[in-house]
Amino acid sequence: MRVWKQWTDECRTTRKSGSGPRNVTSARDDRHLVRMARTDRTASSRQLAALWSIATGVSLCASSIRRRLLQCGLRARTPLYRIPLTHDHRRLRLQWANQHRDWRADWQHVVFSDESRFNLWYHDGRIRVRRYAGERHLPECIIERHSGRTPGVMVWGAIAYHRRSQLLRIVGNLNSNRYIREVLQPEAVPFLQSLPGAVFQQDNARPHTARIVKSFFAAQQVQLLPWPAGSPDMSPIEHVWDVIGRRLARDPRPVASADELWVVACMKLRPLHPQSEDPNDITALTPRRFLISTCLTCLSEVN
Repeated sequence: MRVWKQWTDECRTTRKSGSGPRNVTSARDDRHLVRMARTDRTASSRQLAALWSIATGVSLCASSIRRRLLQCGLRARTPLYRIPLTHDHRRLRLQWANQHRDWRADWQHVVFSDESRFNLWYHDGRIRVRRYAGERHLPECIIERHSGRTPGVMVWGAIAYHRRSQLLRIVGNLNSNRYIREVLQPEAVPFLQSLPGAVFQQDNARPHTARIVKSFFAAQQVQLLPWPAGSPDMSPIEHVWDVIGRRLARDPRPVASADELWVVACMKLRPLHPQSEDPNDITALTPRRFLISTCLTCLSEVN
């Protein structure tokens, strides 16, 4: 009845501006709260509430903290994980970005390759960082971690602008001889030869940069894209691994062995993008990642 009366009398269904309970915090308090959250990006709402109580002597519940920060644009998000970067790593990344800043159509000839590991068990980390949109690559929003070994399967794959290679399973440790025999000869080189003017990208892992591998590339006349050290996060194929990992994590069917996980991972790869008519269409899956020339500008500013 109240809503109907408001509509008939005042032609509105919402509350008047300024009505309802008043906020416990003022605009100045909210700015102070934002500064606290940005000082320690990993602090939880409960931790911020405790710090607020110590600093002001006023109790504020964790839910109120979250609401104030959301109103100011700070949302708790999953942090970006990457390997630790040295000063030289950052310098080389910036140098590489500046050299390729003006590339446009050239990226359509690049074949990005990588190995990835999918584990039997997935878990969502409890740590979140509070950041604004577009701050994902800020140093204070990144949590560095070293990769660990857990039960799962190692795979290799490659993507081009409109095509992808077969997904290969790698059992055991991959050395330079196995890299040539099990990856390059049967899959990578034929895939490159099917794409006129293809340029091959790989990271700087030891099996990729061994002398015997370099000789193999020279003999096969494979053109390589120089790649800065410590920069797996710069490759768009990482987004493909992320999509497969998310699909595996959402799959309700239990996976009991590495062999079962391999079968399920192959199923998650086909198709990469359900809405695309072409199951190999990578651009439909990662449209922003393939605008690398635009992303490099952001990379230069961050690094």
